[in-house]
Amino acid sequence: MTTVILDGAHLSIDDVWTVAVDGADAILDESARTRVQTCHEAVMRLVAAGEIAYGVTTGFGAFKKRLIALEQTAVLQVNLIRSHAAGVGPLADEPTVRAMLLVRANTLAKGHSGVRPLVIETLLDLLRRRVTPVVPVQG
Repeated sequence: MTTVILDGAHLSIDDVWTVAVDGADAILDESARTRVQTCHEAVMRLVAAGEIAYGVTTGFGAFKKRLIALEQTAVLQVNLIRSHAAGVGPLADEPTVRAMLLVRANTLAKGHSGVRPLVIETLLDLLRRRVTPVVPVQG
Protein backbone atom coordinates (compact mmCIF):
# COMPACT_ATOMS: atom_id res chain seq x y z
CA MET A 1 0.00 0.00 0.00
CA THR A 2 1.16 3.53 -0.74
CA THR A 3 2.61 5.75 1.99
CA VAL A 4 1.49 9.37 1.78
CA ILE A 5 4.23 11.89 2.51
CA LEU A 6 3.04 15.14 4.06
CA ASP A 7 5.00 18.21 3.04
CA GLY A 8 2.34 20.85 3.61
CA ALA A 9 1.87 21.54 -0.10
CA HIS A 10 1.08 18.48 -2.19
CA LEU A 11 -1.75 16.57 -0.51
CA SER A 12 -4.29 15.44 -3.09
CA ILE A 13 -7.87 14.27 -2.63
CA ASP A 14 -6.66 10.82 -3.72
CA ASP A 15 -4.07 10.92 -0.92
CA VAL A 16 -6.78 11.83 1.58
CA TRP A 17 -8.96 8.94 0.39
CA THR A 18 -6.02 6.52 0.50
CA VAL A 19 -5.33 7.33 4.16
CA ALA A 20 -8.85 8.06 5.44
CA VAL A 21 -10.69 5.21 3.74
CA ASP A 22 -8.13 2.67 2.58
CA GLY A 23 -5.96 2.94 5.72
CA ALA A 24 -2.64 3.83 4.08
CA ASP A 25 0.13 5.22 6.26
CA ALA A 26 1.16 8.88 6.23
CA ILE A 27 4.53 10.26 7.29
CA LEU A 28 5.97 13.73 7.74
CA ASP A 29 8.49 14.80 5.11
CA GLU A 30 11.90 15.63 6.60
CA SER A 31 12.03 19.09 5.02
CA ALA A 32 8.60 19.82 6.46
CA ARG A 33 9.77 18.60 9.88
CA THR A 34 12.69 21.05 9.66
CA ARG A 35 10.35 23.95 8.72
CA VAL A 36 7.98 23.10 11.59
CA GLN A 37 10.84 22.88 14.10
CA THR A 38 12.38 26.15 12.86
CA CYS A 39 9.06 27.97 13.23
CA HIS A 40 8.48 26.49 16.68
CA GLU A 41 11.92 27.65 17.81
CA ALA A 42 11.22 31.14 16.43
CA VAL A 43 7.98 31.35 18.41
CA MET A 44 9.74 30.18 21.57
CA ARG A 45 12.41 32.87 21.06
CA LEU A 46 9.68 35.52 20.75
CA VAL A 47 8.00 34.32 23.92
CA ALA A 48 11.30 34.19 25.83
CA ALA A 49 12.10 37.75 24.70
CA GLY A 50 8.68 39.00 25.79
CA GLU A 51 7.68 39.75 22.19
CA ILE A 52 4.22 39.39 20.69
CA ALA A 53 3.35 35.98 19.26
CA TYR A 54 -0.23 35.75 17.99
CA GLY A 55 -2.25 33.20 19.92
CA VAL A 56 0.58 32.55 22.36
CA THR A 57 1.09 35.93 24.02
CA THR A 58 -2.09 37.49 22.59
CA GLY A 59 -5.73 36.58 22.38
CA PHE A 60 -7.35 35.36 19.16
CA GLY A 61 -9.44 37.04 16.48
CA ALA A 62 -11.07 40.18 17.84
CA PHE A 63 -8.84 39.84 20.93
CA LYS A 64 -5.57 39.72 18.96
CA LYS A 65 -4.48 43.05 20.45
CA ARG A 66 -5.05 41.85 24.01
CA LEU A 67 -1.68 40.86 25.48
CA ILE A 68 -1.50 37.82 27.70
CA ALA A 69 0.84 37.86 30.69
CA LEU A 70 3.66 35.34 30.32
CA GLU A 71 2.47 33.43 33.38
CA GLN A 72 -0.99 33.07 31.77
CA THR A 73 0.11 31.72 28.38
CA ALA A 74 -0.18 28.07 29.44
CA VAL A 75 -3.71 28.71 30.72
CA LEU A 76 -4.58 30.36 27.38
CA GLN A 77 -3.48 27.25 25.49
CA VAL A 78 -5.47 24.91 27.77
CA ASN A 79 -8.55 27.10 27.38
CA LEU A 80 -8.11 27.10 23.60
CA ILE A 81 -8.13 23.30 23.57
CA ARG A 82 -11.19 23.25 25.84
CA SER A 83 -13.10 25.69 23.65
CA HIS A 84 -12.37 23.64 20.53
CA ALA A 85 -13.28 20.37 22.25
CA ALA A 86 -16.95 21.29 22.60
CA GLY A 87 -19.51 20.22 20.05
CA VAL A 88 -23.04 18.95 19.55
CA GLY A 89 -25.05 16.86 17.15
CA PRO A 90 -24.43 13.49 15.59
CA LEU A 91 -20.90 12.17 15.37
CA ALA A 92 -18.85 12.37 12.20
CA ASP A 93 -18.09 9.00 10.64
CA GLU A 94 -14.64 7.41 10.92
CA PRO A 95 -13.40 8.18 7.38
CA THR A 96 -14.40 11.83 7.77
CA VAL A 97 -12.55 12.17 11.08
CA ARG A 98 -9.51 10.40 9.62
CA ALA A 99 -9.58 12.82 6.67
CA MET A 100 -9.77 15.74 9.10
CA LEU A 101 -6.74 14.48 11.05
CA LEU A 102 -4.73 14.07 7.86
CA VAL A 103 -5.65 17.47 6.45
CA ARG A 104 -4.85 19.15 9.78
CA ALA A 105 -1.49 17.37 9.93
CA ASN A 106 -0.72 18.51 6.39
CA THR A 107 -1.71 22.10 7.17
CA LEU A 108 0.57 22.11 10.22
CA ALA A 109 3.36 20.63 8.04
CA LYS A 110 3.48 23.96 6.17
CA GLY A 111 5.51 25.21 9.12
CA HIS A 112 3.60 28.43 9.86
CA SER A 113 1.83 27.58 13.12
CA GLY A 114 4.62 27.31 15.67
CA VAL A 115 3.66 23.80 16.83
CA ARG A 116 6.29 21.19 17.59
CA PRO A 117 6.77 18.37 15.09
CA LEU A 118 5.49 16.09 17.87
CA VAL A 119 1.98 17.50 17.35
CA ILE A 120 1.97 16.35 13.73
CA GLU A 121 3.52 13.00 14.64
CA THR A 122 0.79 12.47 17.23
CA LEU A 123 -1.93 13.09 14.64
CA LEU A 124 -0.21 10.66 12.28
CA ASP A 125 0.11 8.09 15.10
CA LEU A 126 -3.64 8.32 15.66
CA LEU A 127 -4.17 7.50 12.00
CA ARG A 128 -1.56 4.73 11.99
CA ARG A 129 -3.05 3.08 15.09
CA ARG A 130 -6.62 3.61 13.84
CA VAL A 131 -7.55 5.66 16.89
CA THR A 132 -10.44 7.83 15.80
CA PRO A 133 -11.48 10.70 18.10
CA VAL A 134 -15.16 11.31 18.71
CA VAL A 135 -16.07 14.44 16.74
CA PRO A 136 -19.57 15.94 16.77
CA VAL A 137 -20.54 17.45 13.42
CA GLN A 138 -21.38 20.85 14.93
CA GLY A 139 -19.13 23.01 17.02
